[in-house]
Amino acid sequence: MTHAGQSAADALHDDATASGGPGPARFRDVVAAYVGLTKPRVIELLLLTTVPVMFFAARGVPPLGLVVATVVGGTFSAGSASVFNCVYDRDIDEQMRRTRRRALPRHIVSARAALVFGLVLGVLSVVVLYVWVNPLSALLAVAAEAFYVFGYTMVLKRRTTQNIVWGGLAGCFPALIGWTAVTGELAWTPVVLFMVVFFWTPPHTWALALRYREDYANVDVPMLPVVAPAREVGRQIVLYSWVMVATSLLLWPVAGTGPVYPVVAAVLGAVFLVEAHRMWGRTKTADDLATIQPMRLFHSSNLYLSLLFVAVALDPLLLG
Repeated sequence: MTHAGQSAADALHDDATASGGPGPARFRDVVAAYVGLTKPRVIELLLLTTVPVMFFAARGVPPLGLVVATVVGGTFSAGSASVFNCVYDRDIDEQMRRTRRRALPRHIVSARAALVFGLVLGVLSVVVLYVWVNPLSALLAVAAEAFYVFGYTMVLKRRTTQNIVWGGLAGCFPALIGWTAVTGELAWTPVVLFMVVFFWTPPHTWALALRYREDYANVDVPMLPVVAPAREVGRQIVLYSWVMVATSLLLWPVAGTGPVYPVVAAVLGAVFLVEAHRMWGRTKTADDLATIQPMRLFHSSNLYLSLLFVAVALDPLLLG
């Protein structure tokens, strides 16, 4: 399970990475470096869109063993994709402020060792999901990882301003995987949640890209905030936010939820739209980061998605 917009969570993770001076790395530093390659904060976000869907699919509490297997398999899959991303992007990571403290730019882990590590995680994810969950969930995890690594990282990211829009498809798969882990089949309900994450990714990532647009510009990655004025970025964020909120409300009639989910979705959506419009308004009068405050919307987007999927999990429990 991967998330093409994972650079958003990376910013928080990389800023918190322990600093290391010159000289041989200690064992603890090496272990931390390998863990860092998997981008744990990204994994947390992806699992947050997996487990609640399992509760919703089970219309209650799913079997604990199934949840554990799905979480472990999903963690290995997301970690594997992140490792491959770090290997491929190590040249630009070394030049960007927010990524230059990763393990590969600091030469704590070699590219070859990282590749082996990523491959092992990928194989383990397939084995765990195939044996202890089901073949469909394993296939979806492989598809998500392949699209993230080959589609987003290697093709889209450095070539188009639409990189995060279509690359974000990879980060939508956890909703499908959580559902199929319980039911063994696809349905319209997880597709709606898939689309919620799809429309959530651009506002979430573009807010972060506004904050680090100089970094992206310096390495010729054409994120939208690099090639378009802040006002246009703000407008695009507002448009995607409106579609995201409308899609989130679509779950109510499609899945036949109880009253908890639509109320929470409506309130969260209204708050998010207010924040998105406020940021857009600030871009109309200024271009400096201190005025635009893009990280405020970035943090709001994390909270929005977290609480929305908590509501997805709670709805069937409260009905029961």
